[in-house]
Amino acid sequence: MTTLLVVEDERPFLRALQLTLQAHGYTVVTAVTASAALATTAEQPVDGVILDLGLPDLDGQELLRRLRSRTSTTPILVLSARHGADQKVQALDSGADDYVEKPFGLDELLARLRAMLRRAPASGDVQSLETDAFSLDFAARRATRDGRDVRLTPTEWKILQVLARSAGRLVPHRDALTEVWGPAYADDTQYLRVYIAQLRRKLEPDPGSPRHLVTEAGGYRLDA
Repeated sequence: MTTLLVVEDERPFLRALQLTLQAHGYTVVTAVTASAALATTAEQPVDGVILDLGLPDLDGQELLRRLRSRTSTTPILVLSARHGADQKVQALDSGADDYVEKPFGLDELLARLRAMLRRAPASGDVQSLETDAFSLDFAARRATRDGRDVRLTPTEWKILQVLARSAGRLVPHRDALTEVWGPAYADDTQYLRVYIAQLRRKLEPDPGSPRHLVTEAGGYRLDA
């Protein structure tokens, strides 16, 4: 069974969510503080995390970054009453796989959870990739260019993983957007274009004439 960690300090809401998830076949462990969440993930592996940002002992964004630093692959879905676009962008860039605003419908939450778990990296994902300009170690989350470390955001790593999985072949915009951000973002090609431009500036010797992160009609291709 799929095991989920739910981090939420409102105990009645936490209990209701726990019962709903268990009724849909999930094993649920809970934490009402950030410290409890960190202790739980240190003691046992989980298949996914549902994280509320409003916690009493640590800002949820900081907890998100700490959880993501421990694992590059565990899916994390953020729940929050914070509706600002800046909060959402910050959470996604810090490693969240999806962001659901409170209040929300349970059917929507369950659908987003299923989609997030389907997108979780498979055991057959590429572990590393070498080019003449840069190298990527997906397991260690280390990128180097000209012998120097390059800092990549969690979202940039996800994009590269999707492209590396199909290295040498076209990855359509819609496929990349759906895998990285979910079905709700399937048509946001401008969003993907911005991230590809950032990756070219960080990794390509000549970002204006990229040799490895190549634009094709309808998508992108990663050439080693």
